[in-house]
Amino acid sequence: MQSDRPRARRYPFAASIEITGVNSEEKLRAQTTDLSLFGCRAKTGELLPKGTIISVRIVHAGKTFTTQGKVAFAGQSSMGVTFTNIEPHQQSVLEDWISQLRG
Repeated sequence: MQSDRPRARRYPFAASIEITGVNSEEKLRAQTTDLSLFGCRAKTGELLPKGTIISVRIVHAGKTFTTQGKVAFAGQSSMGVTFTNIEPHQQSVLEDWISQLRG
């Protein structure tokens, strides 16, 4: 049985996020509420169904992180996003943000 619990510690993190459904091309603009090395939570008025393959773009403190992802859960005006296929240069942006949040 697979758990919906995050694989890594999530840190409070407020940033602009743009989520685009890969197949539908539907774009949602939202705000992140937390961040981990494997995903984030986005507070949004519109939700995409669980399992939807998405592209993710997060902008924070003058840096942009982009990756592919998947909707891990959707409900109560927020979505859990799992990051997939993170490019190495994008991984370093994510790790820098997490390092700052840990400090």
